[in-house]
Amino acid sequence: MSSATNIPQHIHVLAKPTGSRCNLACDYCFFLKKGRLYPDSHFRMNDEVLESYISQLIEAQHNLNVSVAWQGGEPTLMGLDFFRKAIALQEKYRKPGMTFENTIQTNGTLLNDDWCEFFREHHYLVGISLDGPRELHDTHRVDKAGGPTFDRVMAGIRLLQKHGVEYNVLVTVNRTNGAHPLEVYRFLRDEVKTSWIQFIPAIERLNQNGEITLYQQGSTVSERTVTAEQWGHFLITIFDEWVRKDVGKIFVQTFEAMVRAWMKFPSSGMCIFDPVCGHGLAIEHNGDLYSCDHFVEPDYLLGNIQQTPMAEMAGSKQQRTFGLNKAETLPRYCRECEVLFACHGECPRNRFIATPDGEVGLNYLCVGYKAFFNHIDWSIEVLSQLIKQGVDAKNVMQVMQREDAKKDAKMAQVGRNAPCPCGSGLKFKKCHARQQSLFNILR
Repeated sequence: MSSATNIPQHIHVLAKPTGSRCNLACDYCFFLKKGRLYPDSHFRMNDEVLESYISQLIEAQHNLNVSVAWQGGEPTLMGLDFFRKAIALQEKYRKPGMTFENTIQTNGTLLNDDWCEFFREHHYLVGISLDGPRELHDTHRVDKAGGPTFDRVMAGIRLLQKHGVEYNVLVTVNRTNGAHPLEVYRFLRDEVKTSWIQFIPAIERLNQNGEITLYQQGSTVSERTVTAEQWGHFLITIFDEWVRKDVGKIFVQTFEAMVRAWMKFPSSGMCIFDPVCGHGLAIEHNGDLYSCDHFVEPDYLLGNIQQTPMAEMAGSKQQRTFGLNKAETLPRYCRECEVLFACHGECPRNRFIATPDGEVGLNYLCVGYKAFFNHIDWSIEVLSQLIKQGVDAKNVMQVMQREDAKKDAKMAQVGRNAPCPCGSGLKFKKCHARQQSLFNILR
């Protein structure tokens, strides 16, 4: 049994009221396969489990701000009445001075005016899954008949905008849209008109038979999986656009986390980049509580809230060990890395390849992240210093413009067959002269 001192100060739980059930059939979705864990289920959270969840979530908190997060599967399949009950239960069990932050992650295809009025009334933050422009989104995000979903998702976003609902966009970066970073980013910024973006990598592990499995198994990946190099290039390309044009206007979760990391905050705001994890649990439709959303599998089942209090499971030795293992299982290659402070090995679910010296446990995305962190170092340091000095962060854009002008002036004096000033060892015409030409075309 856990003592009160072992219970985290703040518990965040992703609730899956429909389990893995969804009205779409996105082919890279890792959670659709989790339905096999509950072969006889109807995948609907009943009223008893709902009340236990809300009451125990509130009771487990050591502060007065409670996050109630819904995900799936597709949570809107529960219908509006379910979420009205959840709001009523928050009021029933609310402690004096307590506030709630309600969030929901949805594919957006089932939204209508009633949903959006409800979200607005109760100050929901709505996450919408959208993978970029039509041709990139519809490559993998399809319905049960294999048909496109882009128009329905965009209709949902326009309804949220119409009703003034706070929302953000979640982009799953795969091998298709990962090849078009600026197209994705500019579409979200200029056409969708969103101001907050999350990028997550699509990673599907294959077992020895080349099959995508239910559990964390295998050291190879599917052809849909974004490559490590591609992931790094995707982030770098968008960062270079953002830091020159959009600071203070567009918020990219990964970039915000990096500012916090460079400023030495205790947490980056993203569990994947923190030294330890274990404070973000997942609850299934039947009340089963798991260590993490990405570890919904038998080895990481903590118990069921109908039999064991949520707070006790969150503070259990099993859960504490799960969280501490993030740091304690890092290979030596990571522990000696110059960007460990920013990465901390990223999410344990992605640590399935070997280091250059053969030690198992290196993150699949290491090459990409390392390139990204080193690339942004100077810019993020400048941005961090501005913030520390009380200067508006958007002034970093002026600094970048001045630095770019200096570099352009220097490059203009280099002959095409001379060594490139960047130190690559290539001739200028094969290096930055070529990159400048491509940049001008894209711009």
